[in-house]
Amino acid sequence: MRKIFLLFALLIWWNASAQEKPWMLGPFIRPSNAEPVISPLSSSTFTDPMTGKTVFWESMATFNPAAILKDNKVHLIYRAEEKLGEKEIGGHTSRLGMAISADGFDFVRESEPIFFPQEDSQKNYEWTGGTEDPRIVQTEEGTYVLTYTQWNREVPRLAVATSDDLRNWEKHGPIFQDWKDGKYHNVESKSGAIVTKLVEGKLVAAKINGKYWMYYGVPHIWLATSDDLINWTPVENHEGNRVPVLSPRPGFFDSWLVEAGPPPVLTEDGIVVLYNAGNSQPVGVKDLGNRVYTGGQALFDANEPWRLVDRTAKPFIQPELPFEKSGQYPEGTTFLEGLVYKDGKWLLYYGTADSMVGVVSAERK
Repeated sequence: MRKIFLLFALLIWWNASAQEKPWMLGPFIRPSNAEPVISPLSSSTFTDPMTGKTVFWESMATFNPAAILKDNKVHLIYRAEEKLGEKEIGGHTSRLGMAISADGFDFVRESEPIFFPQEDSQKNYEWTGGTEDPRIVQTEEGTYVLTYTQWNREVPRLAVATSDDLRNWEKHGPIFQDWKDGKYHNVESKSGAIVTKLVEGKLVAAKINGKYWMYYGVPHIWLATSDDLINWTPVENHEGNRVPVLSPRPGFFDSWLVEAGPPPVLTEDGIVVLYNAGNSQPVGVKDLGNRVYTGGQALFDANEPWRLVDRTAKPFIQPELPFEKSGQYPEGTTFLEGLVYKDGKWLLYYGTADSMVGVVSAERK
């Protein structure tokens, strides 16, 4: 009996620790008795600048978080939606809330959002759908750079904002508004993940060949470069067209779409991109479910960020627990957006079913 127990324990350990590729971050494991770290609250109120009315701004959903370390504490910047009596995805106003944790698992929430549509220069792009799906990095000088989606219910646009304290933000607007007379300004864009590197145990925005790089987009992932993290240039080929650097694959877990996840990490092996993957059951993985979001990893060349070196054949994370498969998106999601390195561990934060926030962790190899 003891041998059977030991064999069973070894099998559990092997499944938790096995990595498909040696260059991958991880393996990531869920906490014991895993529960959401952020869930909707019906008591939080806020005076909405668009209407002047009091709204219960995070009563329906709290999900898709960015994550950053400040004062050695994890700061989550998460997307929140109010309950309006129906669950139409995209039909609510999104605002960004803040939660802070000393250990990365137990969070204290703030009562009002820190980033939201208001009477400012971005009104035309953020009213009334709001501000969605953030990613965040910090420069070596200490400036915080937030990428997020502006949603005016017509075109989702990738935008940038900066801050010195995570409290006071300067919105710089859509990233492609002025490039080539707005060539991509009215083309759907979202999910901007800026490449980072570990410097003295802290993730900071990384320059490669003198430029910052950002993986962005859905259903393909494209590239853009910048000198200042505010003004961005999409990478095009000789014909003047954007070139996808990662695309969906029939027969795999990412057969429907791929979408940039948290800020990628420049490692000794190359640039590790954690990405969100949607499955199209008719042409993808039959037993995974239709429209299920899982997580994959891709490796790009450290000097040529457009060159794909390797890619996982299976998801390294997928919806398994009840809270990952219930809510606004019952098909299930483990939607990756926040990554920090703290006390020798990777902490990866993800949205679950467009409703809550979960976390997994991994030792650094």
